[in-house]
Amino acid sequence: MTTDATAEATTRLRAAGCVFAEEEAALLVAEAPPGLLEAWLTRRVAGEPLEHVLGWASFDGLRVPVAPGVFVPRQRSVLLVREAARAAARHRGGASIVVDLCAGAGAVGLAVAIRVPGTQVHAVDIDPAAVACATRALADVGGVAYLGDLAAPLPPDLRGHVDVLVANAPYVPSDEVAMMPREARDHEPAVALDGGPDGLDVQRRVIARAMSAAGLRVRVLHDDALEATVVVGRPRTPASEPPRPRPAPTRER
Repeated sequence: MTTDATAEATTRLRAAGCVFAEEEAALLVAEAPPGLLEAWLTRRVAGEPLEHVLGWASFDGLRVPVAPGVFVPRQRSVLLVREAARAAARHRGGASIVVDLCAGAGAVGLAVAIRVPGTQVHAVDIDPAAVACATRALADVGGVAYLGDLAAPLPPDLRGHVDVLVANAPYVPSDEVAMMPREARDHEPAVALDGGPDGLDVQRRVIARAMSAAGLRVRVLHDDALEATVVVGRPRTPASEPPRPRPAPTRER
């Protein structure tokens, strides 16, 4: 494609209110298959997320498959990746079992597996389209994605063998979903955004299962640059048990 095509695309995207019009135009021009640039521009100008148009989202240096209607991973979730990877690297020399709840397209679990080679990822989401994307994303790292509610669909033999659990749960209060940018409210699933009356319904369920019952020591971390906050729970005393046999991943869902 020519520079003129990028300039024209930039003008149209800027008129549609795209803040990063020039960068988006360059991506669309570079990535569009022959004959599809006009269709892609039309979709983006109409408000569809750039990631849905491209078919992938840039996250922690990776291209994560994202289909229309699937939650787009946010850059602020890189803080969750950092903490999960740090924890995974401490277990069995990095050969850890990581469970990623509310996984969406599997971005967090994938990024952890790339940062800590040997990590075995089990991702869960309640949205079938998201699970399909996560299955594609995790295939190259040997991870598995399951369809279901939180830990319900996980294989029973994982019990007692999970080293790290991550959850990027929905956190927007129900009454505020309508105030989100149109890319989110019109094109991402409500189940990935709506966290109930105060935005914490799913977090309470995760905490009740994973933190309160296990007696974990909890701390809150914030990153100003990413505008991100994560809650980290760790055992109160270091584990002294010997390495445990790792259950083999299963692709039954």
